[in-house]
Amino acid sequence: MRLTKSTDIALRIVMRLAVAETDRLVSPNPTTREVAEVMGVQYTHAAKVVAQLQHLGVVVARRGRGGGLALAETRRLVSVGWLVRRLEGEGDVVDCEGEVACPLAAACRLRRALRQAQEAFYASLDSLSVEDLVADPTGPVLLALGQK
Repeated sequence: MRLTKSTDIALRIVMRLAVAETDRLVSPNPTTREVAEVMGVQYTHAAKVVAQLQHLGVVVARRGRGGGLALAETRRLVSVGWLVRRLEGEGDVVDCEGEVACPLAAACRLRRALRQAQEAFYASLDSLSVEDLVADPTGPVLLALGQK
């Protein structure tokens, strides 16, 4: 299974925000532009992803002095599986009823097998929290990004 670029960016942003909360040397509430720069993604993509994360209640964005991005309270403990499901959507891995419907749709075993594999993929992420993703050795590497 392959994640969309938006999901990849979202996970990296959430990880960066999670680790920023723990270190006084890093801005605790970085802006979208700062996070995009540090994580090596285009600002426009990061802004769209941040809006989606806000909609999911994962990220809080504050304007003005002392503003910036932060994880919503308790979101360090959110399941990575839950987050990826929301970001990727609940659709099937393959589109059997696309513009041209698959001729095997009525009796296909592949679709069911792929759906089971997709759920196994998500289930393997359910046991991980955002906090788990930023544990050593990842946390210190995230903190070092962008430091001059």
